[in-house]
Amino acid sequence: MLASNALIGLREGLEAALVVVILVAFLVKTDRRWALRHVWTGVGIAVALSIALGALLTYGTQQLTFEAQELIGGSASIIAVVFVTFMVFWMKSASRTISGELKGKLDRAIDMGPFAIALVAFLGVGREGLETAIFFYATTEAAGQGNNQPLIGWVIGLAGAVVLGWLIYRGAVKINLTAFFRWTGILLVLVAAGILAYGLHDLQEARFLPGLTTLAFDVSATVDPSSWYATLLKGIFNFTPATTVLQAVAWVLYVGIVMTLFLRPARPTPQAPAATSGDARPAVAA
Repeated sequence: MLASNALIGLREGLEAALVVVILVAFLVKTDRRWALRHVWTGVGIAVALSIALGALLTYGTQQLTFEAQELIGGSASIIAVVFVTFMVFWMKSASRTISGELKGKLDRAIDMGPFAIALVAFLGVGREGLETAIFFYATTEAAGQGNNQPLIGWVIGLAGAVVLGWLIYRGAVKINLTAFFRWTGILLVLVAAGILAYGLHDLQEARFLPGLTTLAFDVSATVDPSSWYATLLKGIFNFTPATTVLQAVAWVLYVGIVMTLFLRPARPTPQAPAATSGDARPAVAA
């Protein structure tokens, strides 16, 4: 659970950090530092709203009935899977062009005034924050009450993203974003498949979906749920020794379809020269 949440936190946090790096570097290099405070205002509001949403989802449902909690938790897990699926495909195609798009939006926003500048920053970071809040709730629900490993994992991942973002801005490190988002995308597809299966199980426990007692397999006698390897499998992939047919079918279909589409080579575009296809610098340079 610690490793998978750190991975998700690093991935989500780095995407948001890259947005901030691009905006700040663009303003500094074009000698428009006066607009920096408006960018940070937008970033601050986006972060605050993301934290508030995560807290509301995590603590605002504790007084509900068991079935209601499972229904909300299962629904949040499904939404989180939708978000992460969109995220891995979007970053696969946008990692090479995100810098130019953000610069263009910010350049137009500067002509419109402070509110527009803050809005560009808010929307850029807020989208990642919304995904992070829902994903955080889904993973904490999967871990169970009293388990602080998801929170620790998220803190480690997000802190690592902040450090990487600062180092990228200072020019201390160069990251091949194409390779980074490809390999983390592969791992996130497997993590998302586990969250999907767990979410469906929640919906079965809430009696929203049938088949709670119809098991595809039960290896509890072989795989001790309290063993280290069972804990590792549950923490990373949400694997449970007793899995319903619906969970197993959903996991196989999701991984089979999404992984195949994700690994399919992207069609070459005239706007992306081959000489820079693997370089991270176009994504963060101003």
